[in-house]
Amino acid sequence: MDAQQFDEGRARRRRNTVIVGIIAALILALVVYHERNYPERRAAKKFFAALEDKDFERAYGIWYQDPDWKQHPAKYSKYPYKDFYQDWGPASEWGTIKSYSIDCSYSSNSGVIVQATLNHRSQHAYVWVDKSDKTLHFSPNEIDCGNWFGWLTE
Repeated sequence: MDAQQFDEGRARRRRNTVIVGIIAALILALVVYHERNYPERRAAKKFFAALEDKDFERAYGIWYQDPDWKQHPAKYSKYPYKDFYQDWGPASEWGTIKSYSIDCSYSSNSGVIVQATLNHRSQHAYVWVDKSDKTLHFSPNEIDCGNWFGWLTE
């Protein structure tokens, strides 16, 4: 009896608001999913930035997440600084690192494989970043990124 008349404009605005909200939620979920490896990618970025700055001692500290590694070098006897310097220093297979870019990452159970391009080379560097303590290691595997589906699933 006293029912309001159907307002077509109000119904259209409500429908559009719901559609925009769903699209915004999907975009937000995609961004959150894509950035889930951000802490590990950031650790790799700090490592490669230290190598680019030729600060190999800081890079070694980032590798083990221990800036005071010089106070207890025996703790890292499995991969001592001299071996690290041979692997990442100017005489390494990568040479002096003048530029780098973090290309993509792939998450697994306990860590993240990060692919980096060093000195614009076609061969990529891969590091494994442990999720629990952000220590870096040589990656046991390589990953392939570069297509749009890889970006969605990385």
